[in-house]
Amino acid sequence: MVTLLMIALSFSISLVLITIAFWLPMPYLSSEKLSPYECGFDPQGTARLPFSSRFFLVAILFLLFDLEIALLLPLPWATNFTPPTPMMNWATIILVHLAAGLIYEWYQGGLEWAE
Repeated sequence: MVTLLMIALSFSISLVLITIAFWLPMPYLSSEKLSPYECGFDPQGTARLPFSSRFFLVAILFLLFDLEIALLLPLPWATNFTPPTPMMNWATIILVHLAAGLIYEWYQGGLEWAE
């Protein structure tokens, strides 16, 4: 019974807060409020500038190696397992796979910023 009361109370409080948040703001919208804010740029200029695909590739590689660090950070605690061999095998597989990908990108010229 207490659980049902708590669920009903939380639902009703949420409903009241959502209703207040929906109806409380002032509906007056000027042209300045409707225009996008771009710090230091002309707000009426073009928003579609050419995007460097090299930058995108380097950003994706950064995310992959950041994920590698996140996967390998718990590795020192893997030695606390009774047989640490499976964890070390998985860590080695991850490292070899990412090193092979890095070498492939290096040979393809994906790490060259300017041609």
